[in-house]
Amino acid sequence: MTTPEERNEAAEHSQRRGSHATAYWTVGRGRGELRAEELPEPKANEALIRTLYSGISKGTELLVHEGHVPESVAGTMRAPHQEGDFPSPVKYGYLSVGVVEQGPEDWQGKKVFCLHPHQDRYVVPLEDLTRIPDGVPPRRAVLTGMVETALNALWEAGPRLGDRVAVVGGGLLGGTLAALLRKFPLQRLELVDVDPDKEQTANVLKIGFARPEEAQKDCDLVFHCSATSEGLRRSLQLAGDEARVIELSWFGDAPVSIPLGEDFHARRLSITASQVGVVARARRHRRSTAERLELAVGLLKDPVFDNFLSADTSFTELPHTMEHLAADHDRSSCHVVSYPEG
Repeated sequence: MTTPEERNEAAEHSQRRGSHATAYWTVGRGRGELRAEELPEPKANEALIRTLYSGISKGTELLVHEGHVPESVAGTMRAPHQEGDFPSPVKYGYLSVGVVEQGPEDWQGKKVFCLHPHQDRYVVPLEDLTRIPDGVPPRRAVLTGMVETALNALWEAGPRLGDRVAVVGGGLLGGTLAALLRKFPLQRLELVDVDPDKEQTANVLKIGFARPEEAQKDCDLVFHCSATSEGLRRSLQLAGDEARVIELSWFGDAPVSIPLGEDFHARRLSITASQVGVVARARRHRRSTAERLELAVGLLKDPVFDNFLSADTSFTELPHTMEHLAADHDRSSCHVVSYPEG
């Protein structure tokens, strides 16, 4: 609970710093920089947030960093509070956790999650903030957006009692999804990946693991998260007759090849796209995006999600960090960015 004295001290500190902020921008293919920005004074329905942590979703954000957003979906791919346009210069990102420094009294001092780019301070409408509940450490809360994506896929798929399920691709999204699926009363849950090191993720989650060539077939549901043609091809092979493959990968402008000439038609298989931009149809009329976020951040009370967080790097090093991540093919964790006053 924040005392009035603490709130006044925070407000005075904010005023001393002035109305300036620093944000990360992608300024060219494979290049980023930190830019100074002016901050507006918060209105009655807004809050000033001081960032504690932000997360780098390596799949999508590195496609943006490397200039691989197709022009045809540039509008659809816009993130909340994005500035600029693809390919660059653009301020992009959507995993931010901070504390309310200025705003209505019942918000001051509260830890919040926001779908905001990497920036040390920002002003947003209150309706864009999701309060982080007790029991969820702020650092872990950067995964809220990933859990929201996995939750939406589960609403899309609707797993049933006794289902046989495979998750193909054990990176950050696949691992997060498997962490949620392990709570379901399934007959079988298997994490499938070409990387034998992903067995460690499966062991932490206490679920099965298999290389693609060894994975069990005749699945009721297959979730594809590897962002490779080979992974999607294998997903179709693992699906049982008339089963569904839920496609969560985003390929950017990379071409995708799948063998629809094999048993896709003969076994009446289905590929369903899952995209977090809208609430899954099965819940769209009864859940808002804000309610979906509230549920997602509450699920992060489970400490198993700490296994999907990287070591921290400083916000001041973010341009260099993005270059390093682009050269590293490991997509198994959310890269955590810490802010100097966090």
